[in-house]
Amino acid sequence: QVQLVESGGGLVQPGGSLRLSCAASGIFFNINAWNWYRQAPGKEREYVAAITSGGSTNYSDSVKGRFTISRGNAKNTVDLQMNSLKPEDTAVYYCNTRGVYNYVNLNYWGKGTLVTVSS
Repeated sequence: QVQLVESGGGLVQPGGSLRLSCAASGIFFNINAWNWYRQAPGKEREYVAAITSGGSTNYSDSVKGRFTISRGNAKNTVDLQMNSLKPEDTAVYYCNTRGVYNYVNLNYWGKGTLVTVSS
């Protein structure tokens, strides 16, 4: 059973930093990409950042230059370094991984970790 578990969320003051991590277990397929999404209260889930199996990265305009996605040191882990945090970054952050197995597209989500940016 594939499970994704996020960690590292919490309360931080505006301008501060947090580092989120996502660890996947039960992976039986080739991962094409890791993604981070977030969902603020009363809003739809939105894309934050992605890293492909080849190491290419992509960011939403709202976090570009402040957030950095990277593979973790352990296998099947990914991190999101968040700097210069703003109150509008407050959201539940979700880890997502996608791949293909036997020609079937796979898509898995974690349960999320809450990030609150407030003074």
